[in-house]
Amino acid sequence: MSSPSSDVRSGLTGDEEAQVVPGSAPPAYGGRPLTVAVTGAAGVLGGRVAARLVASPGVRKVLAIDDRRGETAGVQWRVLDVRDPAVAERLRGVDVVVHLAMDLGMESDPRVRSAYNVRGAQTVVTAAAAAGVQRVVLCTSAMVYGALPDNEVPLAEDSELRATEEASLVGDLLEIERLARRAPRAHPGLQVTVLRPAVVVGPGIDTVLTRHFEAPRLLVVAGSRPCWQFCHVDDLAAALEYAALGLVEGEVTVGCDGWLEQEEVEALSGIRRMELPASLALGTAARLHRLGLTPAPAGDLAYTMYPWVVSGSRLHEAGWRPQYGNEEVLAELLAQVAGRHAVAGRRLGGKEAATSLGAAGATVALVGTAALVRRARKRRRY
Repeated sequence: MSSPSSDVRSGLTGDEEAQVVPGSAPPAYGGRPLTVAVTGAAGVLGGRVAARLVASPGVRKVLAIDDRRGETAGVQWRVLDVRDPAVAERLRGVDVVVHLAMDLGMESDPRVRSAYNVRGAQTVVTAAAAAGVQRVVLCTSAMVYGALPDNEVPLAEDSELRATEEASLVGDLLEIERLARRAPRAHPGLQVTVLRPAVVVGPGIDTVLTRHFEAPRLLVVAGSRPCWQFCHVDDLAAALEYAALGLVEGEVTVGCDGWLEQEEVEALSGIRRMELPASLALGTAARLHRLGLTPAPAGDLAYTMYPWVVSGSRLHEAGWRPQYGNEEVLAELLAQVAGRHAVAGRRLGGKEAATSLGAAGATVALVGTAALVRRARKRRRY
């Protein structure tokens, strides 16, 4: 498969392409300095966003909210659970809320995770409206567009959300998206901006898609057309600063410019592919998830099969530029996962890793090993 020309792959054309410069320019904000609250401020992304806002000339004060105290300096900490209605009192006098308190844990119980994610977003949006906050910024994922063979490349921000609602994190994100669309009608005067990043990569980021690169082989489903687009966590933090300052509004996508074809990923990573029929890959992935051996449902496999590349056009129009390219982010990801081994999102260790890697030529890297399935069956008998 040959790569598209550079102007097509960037998502920009003609004069727009010529205007792209490396590095993210400081936001051109000319309004009054804002008081911004960041939920989940003790987390990986929340901490980066809080630190950026502390240094932003457009921000007067940063309120950091989390259920534990983080390490970011220059903020005022408020330690509480975002599902606590008392959060409304903590938001008095705040202009903007950037809500990043999300449970994205691979090992979290799906019901507990969904209850935290959806209830937390509902509580924060309601509390913000009650406190007179002007704008709430939410962060979901470009995964909400769905990964489908007929997706345009790249997808525009206003493309239909076609992701499937399985018992996965994507289901939580779709519910938060619905909440975002209802909020301005339920709370007149409240603006809601939603950022939808591509595959997020950076220190401390651990998802089923980053674990895809911990497998001994890169699964390629026969007949599929993978297009890989990444988003460095620092670029996402910069984009969230733009959203907090009101420089972008509505639904906003964010990622590196362009994308990588599967062949380019294999050449850059040095990891060979294992090609399988779709029925085998999807069927086995579903079976292992049903047995509790893998954290992600079979539907998430589509995100390694079909394109869900986004344009980031609204951020580009506002002056934002990614500091990292797809090749750089992939190299950083590979360095981070070096020495780790995962199968279908399930991280292996010790004997399991040795067994899987030794049998890589005869087993399916993504969908696990027959030994894992047999072990699960034995446990069920006892």
